[in-house]
Amino acid sequence: MTKTDILKKGMIEAMEKSLGVVTTACKIAGISRDTHYRWLKDDEAYRDRINEIENIALDFAESKLHEQINEGSVPSIIFFLKTKGKKRGYVERQEIDTTIKTPDLSNLTTDEILDLLRDE
Repeated sequence: MTKTDILKKGMIEAMEKSLGVVTTACKIAGISRDTHYRWLKDDEAYRDRINEIENIALDFAESKLHEQINEGSVPSIIFFLKTKGKKRGYVERQEIDTTIKTPDLSNLTTDEILDLLRDE
């Protein structure tokens, strides 16, 4: 086993302990964030294992959300519906009118347009 393999194994264990928090895991494993992201890019097996850990962390967070929902936490219920209930209409929408209303200057002469600009 190479030194890099040992460091990768340590990083994977640190990611498990930190529930996927990269900065914390890097400190535990004694590597830089750049090294971690380079391994993610270059090593498919490492990337797959890290993705598994991230999914486990997400599952954990979702289980905590469901616990709060079961306890009747209104903010948790609203959050869940906004994120998971979109297909059922639980979406807040903002409509922003981006059209610019400009006056019709097509019938004005150049002098009339210049007069308008001077008035502003």
